[in-house]
Amino acid sequence: MTIQPNNHAPRDETLTAVRDGARVSFIGAKSFLLEAPGDFDLPAQRLIWATSRLVSTWHDVAEVIPGMTNLLAILKETPEDPTPVVERLQTAWQEARSIDLAGKTIEIPVQYGGEFATDLPALCDLSGLKDREIVRIHHEASYRVFALGSAPGFGYLHGLDPRIYMPRKTVPSLRMEKGCVTIGGMQTGVAMLTGPNGWNSIGHADLKMFDPTSSTPALMAPGDRVRFVPERIEL
Repeated sequence: MTIQPNNHAPRDETLTAVRDGARVSFIGAKSFLLEAPGDFDLPAQRLIWATSRLVSTWHDVAEVIPGMTNLLAILKETPEDPTPVVERLQTAWQEARSIDLAGKTIEIPVQYGGEFATDLPALCDLSGLKDREIVRIHHEASYRVFALGSAPGFGYLHGLDPRIYMPRKTVPSLRMEKGCVTIGGMQTGVAMLTGPNGWNSIGHADLKMFDPTSSTPALMAPGDRVRFVPERIEL
């Protein structure tokens, strides 16, 4: 594994895409979820990062959790009237200036194929591609960490080539091994836990992605760039 600092993030710029239509919904009495409209893409995520940074400065906000093209704002107290909170979030979304996070670059060695690539044959059938071509397409891409979630240290990665999109399983695998390199819809990632999993495994990475004893437990962080490097290919 190689980690390199990235000091060349694009400069701040005003997003030209349409901002209308961001939806705010209630998650409990004190939490509000703002969901970006449009596609799952980097411009929308840059606005989420910017809006999260702005909302985190509000005196009545206890925590802001940026997600994958959404953010969760948790207030310190339950508001008597939630309408002004919704309006403030909508305004923040409209006024935030797009930012990019200058993360690090992480290289993850992967064993493609072999005993852990349980879903590679199904991906071949769906895509019409050979297994070796799928592996090449996957490891040649560069990915961005949009957010962490689902399990400790799990990074939601953007940048998967559309040719190897594969829907999540309707019936999850009952026991997918920790470290499996997976595809779920238009995303890819690394399984953090052994157990039920609806994503599709094409390989395995031994790299420790989460260390609770470390001062920075999660290897990945929003804005990081990720590359999967073939350590071994067994097809």
